[in-house]
Amino acid sequence: MKNNRFVAAVLVPSFLFLFIFTAFPVVYGLGISFFDYNPASAQNIFLGLENYRRLVQDEVFWQAVKNTVFFGAAAVSANIIITLFLAKIISVLPWKRWKTFFRTILFIPCIAPVVGTSMVWKYGILGTDGGILNRIAGFFGMAPKNWFLTTLPLMLLIIVYTLWADIGYNVVLFTAGIEGVPKEFDEAAAIDGAGPVRRFLSIKLPLMGRTFAFVAIMTMANYFQMFAQFRIFASKGGMNNTAMVLTNYVYRTSFISFDMGYASAIAAGLFVIVFVVAMIQNKMMRADWSYE
Repeated sequence: MKNNRFVAAVLVPSFLFLFIFTAFPVVYGLGISFFDYNPASAQNIFLGLENYRRLVQDEVFWQAVKNTVFFGAAAVSANIIITLFLAKIISVLPWKRWKTFFRTILFIPCIAPVVGTSMVWKYGILGTDGGILNRIAGFFGMAPKNWFLTTLPLMLLIIVYTLWADIGYNVVLFTAGIEGVPKEFDEAAAIDGAGPVRRFLSIKLPLMGRTFAFVAIMTMANYFQMFAQFRIFASKGGMNNTAMVLTNYVYRTSFISFDMGYASAIAAGLFVIVFVVAMIQNKMMRADWSYE
């Protein structure tokens, strides 16, 4: 009886917190998508599925979907490849202090405010006048370029910034995963004549399945919801909306156009996309949680 009371005392506040700050906002936001909603208006007209019909015919929405999927696929793939490579290099360093030093250096951008570092990149690195990138281009005789009026280069620069700001977290996770694999497997493969690359790809990487699956799924879910850097680098979506992503479109529709009902419908579309991709990814990366 006492144990049940203790469990209830621990779980009930957690469930209340989860309901108030997670479940209720999701349900409330979904409900708003069926209205012509404006919090400043006394009357919010019920539209039914009209916002979703409008969504299907919205070219900007589909452009934002394409950009979001492209950004997610490219950035997540690059993140995993780079962080795996860096984690492997760090794991073979002979001194623990060096491992700690490099992990710390790579992790520092993760704790810096995204808005602040985005502003530094926008004006200090990519700025048309005085930006480091244009100064380097000028050194080779190239004219300064307004990177924010480009199409694919702007998206690629946002991906590069995102990788710089975020790889430290996954490096720490992958380093822990690599060092958590029993050394006996690696030593046995080395005795059989397998080289370091073959041992990593055929032994350590498969045995890191649980770490790899966690990193891939969490990184994907996080990148599909990236907002701050897109708002700073391309507040209006870039030239011809080539850098418009769903999160920025939701913000622009709700807080600039004040069409919050339609913005909620866009957010519902983003939720469906993230959920479907996460389920597919989870099914493809079912990991064996034992080394036996």
